[in-house]
Amino acid sequence: MRRGLRFVPLALLLAVVLELAVFVGVGRALGFGAAVLLVFAASLLGLVLLRREGMRAWRGFRAAAAAGQPPGGQVTDGLVGLAGALLLAVPGLVSGLVGLLLLVPPVRRLARAGVRRGTERRVSSMVAGDLFGPRTVRVRQGAPQPTSQPQQPVVVDGGRAIEGEIVEPRH
Repeated sequence: MRRGLRFVPLALLLAVVLELAVFVGVGRALGFGAAVLLVFAASLLGLVLLRREGMRAWRGFRAAAAAGQPPGGQVTDGLVGLAGALLLAVPGLVSGLVGLLLLVPPVRRLARAGVRRGTERRVSSMVAGDLFGPRTVRVRQGAPQPTSQPQQPVVVDGGRAIEGEIVEPRH
């Protein structure tokens, strides 16, 4: 986790350079005043949506908790909505576009699924079950696929794996 954090300053610097380049490009195409107005309008919309998304996320969480259901779906949906609204509120055309995309339902569903997968990878199965409920497992029907080597049964005996035949325990 800490290894990835060392790239955060570089990523922020690249984001600022990208925002400035896009702003200058839009300013040349539409005019400086229109570009500033566009950034201001996007930020104002983001601030309005930030409050709305926050209240929506809180109501969804409380409704799930009151119904005794796992709140993970409402939490991830709320996080994606809040991230979209926050990116829209941050002054910038690229961040505003990404924030706006996160508020579009199909993109929001994809982002929500990504957040859920990332969370399930980082927490224990028990915590993931408490957050998101029981996992669904896809089972493919059809003939079993042949393996390159025949599988030997593995018997666990006192914490040791023993390859070979499965033998009934002696009583």
